[in-house]
Amino acid sequence: MKEVSQKLYKERTLVIIKPDGIQRSLVGEIVKRYERVGLKLVAMKMDIPTPEKAREHYMVGGEEWLETVGEKASKAYEKKGLKSPYATYRENGMAVLEANAKYLASGPVVAMILEGAHSVGLVRKITGGTEPLSSDVGTIRGDLTLDSYQLADIDGRSVRNLIHASGTAEEAQKEIKIWFSEQEMFSYRHIQEAILYDVNLDGILE
Repeated sequence: MKEVSQKLYKERTLVIIKPDGIQRSLVGEIVKRYERVGLKLVAMKMDIPTPEKAREHYMVGGEEWLETVGEKASKAYEKKGLKSPYATYRENGMAVLEANAKYLASGPVVAMILEGAHSVGLVRKITGGTEPLSSDVGTIRGDLTLDSYQLADIDGRSVRNLIHASGTAEEAQKEIKIWFSEQEMFSYRHIQEAILYDVNLDGILE
């Protein structure tokens, strides 16, 4: 049981602060939101991804990702009473891929790995929904930006939502390998882990 809990404590997720987050000087605010819940930074760097690297990042889900994203986009058109301009879900997915890759490669980004229990789920919750307009108040996207699917569609671009956050632990493992080498990741004991994870809170009382 102890081995299972220790594995949970070590769950890692990838977060990328996208070019709009850098340009709006929100790096410190964004990192603070994740750190204050108890997640630990184990890697961090600035990069300007090539379009090829951006495509590789979004394609970790493979053909299934293209189909799923394309289907969501097509249904979004239908909800507005419009017909998708693409013949298949895959074609629609490819259009989303290219728009996302162009956005991610448009300027400097900050990539980081956060570690801690339920790190993937916590980061997704703190980050908020994909569309800033409909994200809950209190989330990063809900509080710090104003973009919407409608604006993105009018302009023919990707939604500017400040952050990428891994969707699952398995997805995080694949994405982390694209952005970081083993030598760039650190294992260390953070003082707050004694309060968050030690079962008996040993050492609090002298």
